[in-house]
Amino acid sequence: MSTTQVSEKEARDVAEAARETEWKLPSFGKELYLGNFNLDLIHPQPKLDQAAVDKGEAFLKTLNEFLVNEVDPLQIERDAKIPENVIEGLKRIGALGMKVPEEYGGLGLSQVYYNKALATAGVWHAAISTLLSAHQSIGLAEPLRLAGSEEQKREWLPKVAKDHISAFLLTEPDVGSDPARLATTATPVEGGYKLNGKKLWATNGAIADVVIVMAKVPKGIEGHRGGISAFILPYQTEGVTVLHRNAFMGLRGIENSVTELKDVFVPDSALVGKEGAGLKIALATLNSGRLALPAISLGASKWAVKIAREWGNERTQWGRPVGKHDAVAQKIAFIAGSAFGLEALLDVTSRLADNKSNDIRIEAAIAKLYGSELGWQVIDELVQVRGGRAYETAESLKARGERPIPVEQALRDSRITRIFEGSTEIMHLQIAREAVDQHLSVAGDILDPETAFGDKAKAGKAAAEFYSKWLPSLALGEGHKPNSFSEFGKLGKHLRYVERSSRRLARQTFYGMSRYQAGLEFRQAYLGRIVDIGAELFAISSAVVYAETIGKEHPERKQEAQELAELFIQQARHRADTLFRELWDNVDDSNKDGAKGVLSGKYQWLEEGILDPSGEGPQLGAEAAGA
Repeated sequence: MSTTQVSEKEARDVAEAARETEWKLPSFGKELYLGNFNLDLIHPQPKLDQAAVDKGEAFLKTLNEFLVNEVDPLQIERDAKIPENVIEGLKRIGALGMKVPEEYGGLGLSQVYYNKALATAGVWHAAISTLLSAHQSIGLAEPLRLAGSEEQKREWLPKVAKDHISAFLLTEPDVGSDPARLATTATPVEGGYKLNGKKLWATNGAIADVVIVMAKVPKGIEGHRGGISAFILPYQTEGVTVLHRNAFMGLRGIENSVTELKDVFVPDSALVGKEGAGLKIALATLNSGRLALPAISLGASKWAVKIAREWGNERTQWGRPVGKHDAVAQKIAFIAGSAFGLEALLDVTSRLADNKSNDIRIEAAIAKLYGSELGWQVIDELVQVRGGRAYETAESLKARGERPIPVEQALRDSRITRIFEGSTEIMHLQIAREAVDQHLSVAGDILDPETAFGDKAKAGKAAAEFYSKWLPSLALGEGHKPNSFSEFGKLGKHLRYVERSSRRLARQTFYGMSRYQAGLEFRQAYLGRIVDIGAELFAISSAVVYAETIGKEHPERKQEAQELAELFIQQARHRADTLFRELWDNVDDSNKDGAKGVLSGKYQWLEEGILDPSGEGPQLGAEAAGA
């Protein structure tokens, strides 16, 4: 199999063509980046449907009992495998069908309770939550829900809800976030297609019963549109071979595969949606499925609060509990504040997902980005709080008579969230693209070096008309009024901060476009900070709104919720202010020059005096290198 070679422009065009370009519903995140703080899009939060709550709570009870009574997390970690009886148990309690609607044989849980279930399972062992989320968040059920025919749904959703484990096959040895280079082909033949290619890092791929696979239909064939397309593929089909079960630093127990497809026939009925729509389906699947990862990160963060609280009181050093020493207290406060902030962000986004009144593509992407980054920092700080015992394995702790607290496992398991389903760097670019969508629609032709001079002049006139109205609107707003948002009490000042900062962020985005113009897409560090500022502002808004919701739904917790919101928001505001400063006061250019020097071999002498245990030679295999 040879890797498809494409130019930078071709790769960008493929990705752009797969974007959802319409905004049919309002978006809090989109408006936030434009300087419009529309709090009414997230407040008041939609009320939870009582029937959905009752159903969700009943399943959580069943899941908790199953995990405690039938699943030994130490065994999974020791054997690097989820036992067959555990997988059968998950099928028995309906865990495979949490997101599948009841009409197709599933539990039909709300997004809110699906997240709670994943958080619970992930704390018990991350391999379990990974199996369940890969199966449901991005596996066969989600693409069928989004683009499948009714016949496909009737045939496959009852199966994946009951006992058919599914997976999502997109990545290849040399294709990650650049789908234009997809090399797996789907060649039209009589009655269907022949699939050929190799897929890498397919979670659940080593034990799947049915998968969704992305393959490229050649263009120019009569009667076929061609392009990247999505297909349903039963794994027992002749020509499907699992070549290897991958092993990782964390998530021991996941069934992740390298899968080869060799002249694999699938009928016409296996095509999901239309030819050429596969990448749109894949991106839409990831957009909706991304809430699974912040849910798992939240579960780990809430667990970290518990462990830090217990250890901070129990462990004594220099005559005082370690939690009362300032250095440790700072970390405990960060852990607790972050857990509240993550819960607020996820709850706000998940209720929007259930309510379906908003377009949440930006909010879900932020939740994934923010949850994975902050969640990782939480666990890293927990390691520091517990010290040597955090570095020791739970198995070793148990063997010498201590409680088997798996902090080092949590660190290894949580690290992948910054890479899974869109790395932090890719998420920055994707969110940035959505954040500047309005600007590109009015000024894109001006920035494009390939635009003809006459067309640039026309675009310049339209852009001038837009910005002459838009920029003045960013000067003053509700954030400058001392009494605005007073209905939120002491937390109202933070909403005034968000409103002011949203307008400031929009101005900085415009300044960046003016300064870098067509080169803006290559200023990825700058764009990353723009995105991160917006993420902090969304999280702050969510914390205020969520504290208000808690006060209404659980009046006895109102004061504590406001205190936790205040704790988190102070931390978030500090991060946002730092990011604002670093937009223009940074070392990006010197870092870029330094990287060029390293890559050119200029500083190769710095590597002298060491041995490389991996040996010499290319780091990519022959296939990944395009041989």
